[in-house]
Amino acid sequence: MSDQPNYDEIIKALQEKYEKIDQDTDDHLYGLLYSKPITYWDYIQTDALLNLQIQRTTLPDEMVFIAYHQINELIFKMILWEISQVAEKEDLDVTFFESKLMRVSRYFDMLSTSFNIMREGMDVEQYMKFRYTLTPASGFQSAQYRLIEFSSTELINLIDYRFRKDIDRDTPFTHAFEHLYWQAAGKDHKTGKKSTLLVNFEKRYKDEFLRFMETYNTTNLWTRFKELPEKDQKNEELVKAMRHYDYTVNVSWVMAHYNAAKHYIDSGIGDGEATGGSDWKKYMHPKYQRRIFFPELWSAEELENWGNNL
Repeated sequence: MSDQPNYDEIIKALQEKYEKIDQDTDDHLYGLLYSKPITYWDYIQTDALLNLQIQRTTLPDEMVFIAYHQINELIFKMILWEISQVAEKEDLDVTFFESKLMRVSRYFDMLSTSFNIMREGMDVEQYMKFRYTLTPASGFQSAQYRLIEFSSTELINLIDYRFRKDIDRDTPFTHAFEHLYWQAAGKDHKTGKKSTLLVNFEKRYKDEFLRFMETYNTTNLWTRFKELPEKDQKNEELVKAMRHYDYTVNVSWVMAHYNAAKHYIDSGIGDGEATGGSDWKKYMHPKYQRRIFFPELWSAEELENWGNNL
């Protein structure tokens, strides 16, 4: 016997559905007479998606660069989608939390290994030519990656180490924003003047960032973890998932990105500078910035040696 409901049950369920939103069921059924059947290409919006890769040069490998970064942004969107479900869940439990964390970690695992596409998939000479057309843009300006950071941990863990002693939960978000770790990569270390890279980034996203920072101030992954009952915070599988996510994002993925950049920028072709003008080695390498989302889940020795052996 089929598990599908019969015709009368379907009509009844539809009526109940539309009554809840003050809609006429007959109108919706009548509309079905004129609706087109769905196709894969319409559902996925394939044509629109495949028309988003617009090159600025005639160099073939620029297409690899563009498509790869667009794929990254799509994965970032999926990561934020999973994190938001943890942030918004009222009856958060270990099983749900751990499953979402592992989904996100698998996305970052994929991103980490995918850097070989960048490292081995572009001709060095071509990259070193078309990259100059990108100035002053940079992957530094990925807004979604910043949102992932804001939604993963408490803001203090994203503040430049030099300023943490003067910032706490009562610090205005506008002040904290100016002291985020990545601000240093967009400023002249002598004058403090912001680069065009950072100015453009803030002009486009600062207001959105401030709103997001406030929203996730009490709903980020680390805060939600600490809201769990004490016994759940000691759950081995959940702690393992938290540590895996932290290390994957802040060490494995960062180092894969660093090594891919180093392969090209330190190739001996060009001036060895990042397109955005940042001190990319100190900005990217984990031993300098020591980005750690869940510091209390690591031993003192692990924290001390964070990124040192890479």
